[in-house]
Amino acid sequence: MASVSFDHVRKVYPDGTVAVQDLTLDIPDGELMVLVGPSGCGKTTALRMVAGLEEISEGEVRIGDEVVNKLPPRDRDLAMVFQTYALYPHKSIYDNLAFPLRLRKLGKSEIDDRVRRIARVLELEEQLKRRPRQLSGGQRQRVAMGRAIIREPQAFLMDEPLSNLDAKLRTQMRAEISLLHKELGVTTLYVTHDQVEAMTLGQRVTVLRKGELQQVATPQELYDRPVNLFVAGFIGSPPMNFVQGEVARNGGGVDVQIGDQRLSVDDGERALATGLEDWVGRRLIVGVRPEHLEDAQLDPAAEGRHLRGHVRLRELLGSESIVHFQIDAAPAVSPELVELAEEIDETTLLDALDDQRRMRRTALVGRFAVDSQVREDEDAQVAVRPRALRFFDPESGRRIGAEPVSVALDSPGSEAK
Repeated sequence: MASVSFDHVRKVYPDGTVAVQDLTLDIPDGELMVLVGPSGCGKTTALRMVAGLEEISEGEVRIGDEVVNKLPPRDRDLAMVFQTYALYPHKSIYDNLAFPLRLRKLGKSEIDDRVRRIARVLELEEQLKRRPRQLSGGQRQRVAMGRAIIREPQAFLMDEPLSNLDAKLRTQMRAEISLLHKELGVTTLYVTHDQVEAMTLGQRVTVLRKGELQQVATPQELYDRPVNLFVAGFIGSPPMNFVQGEVARNGGGVDVQIGDQRLSVDDGERALATGLEDWVGRRLIVGVRPEHLEDAQLDPAAEGRHLRGHVRLRELLGSESIVHFQIDAAPAVSPELVELAEEIDETTLLDALDDQRRMRRTALVGRFAVDSQVREDEDAQVAVRPRALRFFDPESGRRIGAEPVSVALDSPGSEAK
């Protein structure tokens, strides 16, 4: 096993396209690091540079203490798992697993021992005589992973390995990958565009946007303390709500004015938003996650922190209700939020943003308890839970109070305080 690191790595294609820009990132020995971001953000290119499948324009990639920029892929002692299973259809599962060991000319008994051990770990013992076409998608992906694991490489590189599976199988395979990593402890670099996958798998998560590193942190840090608007909106499902606000003084504290309504800013929010008092009288962007909004009738503890909204749609999911409502306040607009809207739905959400700007209304989403009695096409009082508000500079997109991004090995997650 070995660490993997990027030192000011840049990738520029012959047509001038910059795929990765000044990427510095350390993945210590044994860590499962997830690279996540929208399509075209550079995550797969970064992975392929580690594998040796893409040339590095500038900077250095290290595996352990060795700079591998010029090292051929076969000499890097890495194992890759792709979204396509890449199995030999005419070979049995046993032979698919054994193939990389035979290439290394290992003895027959050692090959057999390794194949059967990996088959036990992946629950494939009953499938060894079958061919890939006789297996389910999840079983075939386990074979592909087994073929990577069996080599006992220095590190695993996984490029969207679950994207071809249905939702139920993806959930199952996520759990299996996590358990495998705990058992094997091999350094793993995992690429996905699915932020739920990133949050459930990664010990740390790297968020990329347009080839640039945005934040590196534990999943909880990303959720609680996103460093900017892009990370805040990309992480979370449904995504964070954003609305335009203005900071106002309230005795010794501060409020945030949202349209014709005011919310008090609690001590926890002020602690995260150091310097918020400097924004008195200025406009900023206010963010709040759907799960921090509730029917005010069911959350009396949030007294004094209510928003008046008009319910447009209520989706009943059995365990909760997803409630879509509008408030009379100007919507937040920034390049990051437009990009996020394009990533989620290129036309519908952008049209909705235009409509909201014209009407000076903002559409918000809340995750209400299932016993909420709010009704469609009626007004409702929505409670904003404590420590829920986050504040962003509309010009830079930075969260107010966020510290600079750090990728130091000895302090993962320290960048987002």
